[in-house]
Amino acid sequence: MSYGQGGPQSQWDPWKPNSQQPWTSGSDGQSPDWAALAEASETRNKRRKILFIGGGVLATVGIGTAVAMGVVSANGDSEASNQPASQLPSTADIPSGGATSTPSFAPTTAPPPLDPKDFVASAKKDTAPLGPDILFPGTQLTVSETVYKKSATADTKSCATAAQGTLPKILTANGCTRLMRVTYTKDDIAVTVGVAVFDTEAQATKAKGQADSKSIVKALSGKGVKDFCSGAVCRSTTNAYGRYAYFTITGFPSGKDVTAKDTKVFSTGDDLADFAFRQIRRRGEAQASAAADE
Repeated sequence: MSYGQGGPQSQWDPWKPNSQQPWTSGSDGQSPDWAALAEASETRNKRRKILFIGGGVLATVGIGTAVAMGVVSANGDSEASNQPASQLPSTADIPSGGATSTPSFAPTTAPPPLDPKDFVASAKKDTAPLGPDILFPGTQLTVSETVYKKSATADTKSCATAAQGTLPKILTANGCTRLMRVTYTKDDIAVTVGVAVFDTEAQATKAKGQADSKSIVKALSGKGVKDFCSGAVCRSTTNAYGRYAYFTITGFPSGKDVTAKDTKVFSTGDDLADFAFRQIRRRGEAQASAAADE
């Protein structure tokens, strides 16, 4: 078998440099073998595709490795991240909140409310207007379902003149500055309430302590009420609140003596004594409220 010019024809390798493409033995040396070229091209494309696929797999593996390394780096030392749960720091060792924790403030305490009694305990604080018609306003008093009609009122700075028995001496000795009286009636019963004013609570308390069964405020007649309790037996009470000592005397304007069976006389005296206490306390409450709003 003879070969063409240039010696024996070498086999063509599409991936080998300077290799020659094959020609058909029956050709005239000018026309290429198109079938062989197509087959070679197809073989070359298959090899490239395989290489490209393989390269993609390697690239994917490389990216995955880089991401894994990045995650380990972001979470700290790779050895610490692989430690078992028993070797991880306890909850107490893990800081909580840090810079974003809620700021704490020193506790604040609201000032204590004002005590109403303080404002009726001394003349220095008890400066609101005062008088029998202020302390006992209106023309009548209703307690539960009982209505007491208001009659005569009186006001004096000479406390002893409005008292009798042992009370004048007690009021004078303790510095009484004023004695206000008001009378209420209900059916055939009359009651006079007397409020003695002192400069301090201590003076009023002492006067109350010194009072006995003969320490009586004078009953106040007038405005349709006849003289009562000037010679007959009547029922009296004594008490104090703040710088005020208050007294009641209850009886019959008819001159009849009060006995233990006259329960209405007792309830009438108690109602008016309780009203006097509540009015003095309200006086303190009003002044305390005004001072708190300033």
